[in-house]
Amino acid sequence: MKAASIVNIKHELKHKSNAELAALCLRLSKFKKENKELLTYLLFESHDENGYIETVKDYIDEQFELINTSSFFYIKKSVRKILRNTKKYIRYSQNKETEVELLLHFCYKLKHFSPSINKSVQLVNMYQRQLELTKKIIINLHEDLQYDYSLKLDNL
Repeated sequence: MKAASIVNIKHELKHKSNAELAALCLRLSKFKKENKELLTYLLFESHDENGYIETVKDYIDEQFELINTSSFFYIKKSVRKILRNTKKYIRYSQNKETEVELLLHFCYKLKHFSPSINKSVQLVNMYQRQLELTKKIIINLHEDLQYDYSLKLDNL
């Protein structure tokens, strides 16, 4: 089965009643965890972006505490998982300020992680890539925000 285009789906959704739309959303949320997480963000957390950022930062902190530090293999694997989930939460928000905040927090946690990431070339490269990505995003923000985030970035 071939999936319909977004335009066709949007056109078809216009002809549905509110009850039918609610039923479709609930059915969609049953199929994938990401769909349910996105609906949760849109319904409960999108109105309080600062609260959402703090929730994700707490998640990042918890995950860094749980990393198995017995070898760099496990550290790299866990850090990649944390970054993948962080990017997923950034996608839900689609807010550039949220993206910068979360990436800066991730980089801060990675830099201050023990054992030092300087012993692993892959972890240093991952850290550098996220800093470069953050710099690119900061350039597109408002001047006041650029200044504030640039100061935070310079501290890293």
